[in-house]
Amino acid sequence: MLKKANADMMTYILLIGIVLLMLEVLFDHGGLIFFLFFSSICIYLGKKRLARKTGKLLFWFGLISLIITVMNLWAVKFLIFAFAIYLLFQYRQSKKTPAVITPEIKESISLQKEDVVYKKPLFGNNVFGQQTSAEEIYEWNDINIQSGIGDTIIDLSNTVLPKEECIIVIRNVIGNVKILLPYELDAAFQHSSWAGAVSIFEHREPKFFNQVVSYQTKGYEDAVQKVKVVTSSIVGDLEVKRI
Repeated sequence: MLKKANADMMTYILLIGIVLLMLEVLFDHGGLIFFLFFSSICIYLGKKRLARKTGKLLFWFGLISLIITVMNLWAVKFLIFAFAIYLLFQYRQSKKTPAVITPEIKESISLQKEDVVYKKPLFGNNVFGQQTSAEEIYEWNDINIQSGIGDTIIDLSNTVLPKEECIIVIRNVIGNVKILLPYELDAAFQHSSWAGAVSIFEHREPKFFNQVVSYQTKGYEDAVQKVKVVTSSIVGDLEVKRI
């Protein structure tokens, strides 16, 4: 019910934005269309002559004028304001009632005479809110999720990992990822972010900006039991600790 209400709200916001844009175009007497056309021509001509100084000036003039023209549209102002209010509301709601994922241990369900076997994922995709692994013992399954706004916490001390390479893939828009690893478990990490911080055991990078980093423990290549963690975010921290 909540997801349907959120989808309906986003639909209404987009419809209002489209109506405002149409009204603005109809009652602007061609001025808006002229400026958009003029800015686009400047960008096009400047891009063709980008190697020259005049081409660069023309390109950047057109781009800046296009951005200013678009940002001055009432429809765009409304969409930015409405979306910001929507994000703040959802973030406040997620802090009040964080979602806790409790994996259930169930037998695998055969779909086609054991050719394809369904296994319930430990985590699901999440737009808002925190996700954390269960505090009780749970059955392991590789993780591959996408999140909007919110933190993700995975504790590997409450599961039994198979004698192979286990995979964790997490893509965040805004949010922190915290991985808790048992001692003696070898691991490899790949993290990409526009802004945030990285803390992997004793190694720390407090100022992380538009970078990609890769680390692994010394015995990772030869280890039989190991885990590979791949994370990416626009804004968010990666923290890995031993417990």
